[in-house]
Amino acid sequence: MSKYVIGVDIGTTSTKSVLFDLAGNAIEQYTIGYLLNAPVQGAAVQDPDEIFQAVLTTVKEVVCRGEIEQSDILCLSFSAAMHSLIVVDARGKPLTPSLTWADNRSAGYAEKLKQEYNGYEIYARTGTPIHPMSPLVKLMWLQEDESELWQKAAKFISIKEYVFWQLFQEYVVDYSIASATGLFNFHDLDWDEEALSIAGIKPSQLSKLVPTTQVFSSMQSKYAQVMGIDLDTPLVIGANDGVLSNLGLGAIAPGTVAITMGTSGAVRTTLNKPGIDTQGLLFCYALTENYWVIGGAVNNGGIVLRWLKDNLADVEINTAELLKQDPYDILTAIANTIPPGSEGLIFHPYLAGERSPLWDANARGSFFGLGLHHNKAHLIRAVLEGVIYNLSSVFQAVEGTRDIKSISAAGGFARSSLWCQMLSDICDREISVPESYESSCLGAAILGQYALGKIKDLSDFKHVAPSKVYKPIRANVAKYKQILPIYSRLLDSFKSEYQAIAKLQQDS
Repeated sequence: MSKYVIGVDIGTTSTKSVLFDLAGNAIEQYTIGYLLNAPVQGAAVQDPDEIFQAVLTTVKEVVCRGEIEQSDILCLSFSAAMHSLIVVDARGKPLTPSLTWADNRSAGYAEKLKQEYNGYEIYARTGTPIHPMSPLVKLMWLQEDESELWQKAAKFISIKEYVFWQLFQEYVVDYSIASATGLFNFHDLDWDEEALSIAGIKPSQLSKLVPTTQVFSSMQSKYAQVMGIDLDTPLVIGANDGVLSNLGLGAIAPGTVAITMGTSGAVRTTLNKPGIDTQGLLFCYALTENYWVIGGAVNNGGIVLRWLKDNLADVEINTAELLKQDPYDILTAIANTIPPGSEGLIFHPYLAGERSPLWDANARGSFFGLGLHHNKAHLIRAVLEGVIYNLSSVFQAVEGTRDIKSISAAGGFARSSLWCQMLSDICDREISVPESYESSCLGAAILGQYALGKIKDLSDFKHVAPSKVYKPIRANVAKYKQILPIYSRLLDSFKSEYQAIAKLQQDS
């Protein structure tokens, strides 16, 4: 009798495999990180083969460390980051690296799609906001600017599709990954004819569409051997990391919200059918045919704290090495010495452009209010607060679509009590944090059990109680309510200058 499920999450900066028992308890986990490369300005790319090897190795490690029998594995189930694009030739060889959501080189074509084509109507059918993250926009750019490459292209696929091609020599894409491409009509559950026409591609150049519960078996034997699993172990194709995080957090009931942050971040809630907002600010992606997730994603999550560490924290990094501590723990401890509001210092965290709520690849970061009384600790706290200010604006957009009853938080930032308390204070809401931070892997494991008939409905899975609940501190809430309107007014002032400053940087 099967006892375990392996959830595999193919993320932006790492791939993680987690071995779960059928109750959702994590038994073993293993992570392999990799770089987000920028060979030219605006690029954010990765090596598909490096990521595929990370999938094989992480699965092998959890199987080995868990000391489990191959027959005890119910299935492997997959989560993956959205919006990636790889161009492959007729043999399946990549002609490009994997272009990630953070690649902004197609920014001009996002504007073209908005202004010259039926941008909003395409958004209304596909649920993917018009932004250079979208594979639709990337395809417009490649068709126009990379004509020699375009002539060699046979297929346009995502990183998860590349992994399944390697394992099964078959091009397949689940509804969930497809629904984040800007090419998928979520009403028809099929490729959108107008979007494909604008992209300049045929349906045959895309993968076969399958439900997120589709089960595969009989992979190439060499890869089964590498992973240490049986050749016929079922592999459930799974969904994208965002919707699976909601499932892993138990945030699929009406009025429940998941807020997650790793490299990037997102605020999401669940619907029983596809839906959008009238302003085109929120995405809508598939979990299953009966569960759809609406929300907003931000570029500037943990990536901003990494920038802070890499550029302003040499002393703190050295201190962390001496004390054998995580440098991020040192940074948050320093931030905690400064009162809420950073004594009048405000940070807009748009270091990587921005998706929701701005949908502007040209957005840039800024400190405002600097005075002689501010020091490095103020800068650190302001950076942390700025990331949450931005997340809170996305939360407000989601809150405007329905009544919110509860909020769960996960991702790397949920390990920080300071950041969780900030989130509670700035949103003025109670925040629940689960015991397991790996919500996308757990969501994949739950979906795998559902696909194989072990649970009848996704809502039937019994989640463990949250490990901690953060409640708003009234004095902090009052301070942030003074600051948030200033943050918003400043943002309105800055918006008109983002394009000009971005062009100045590009011309430098």
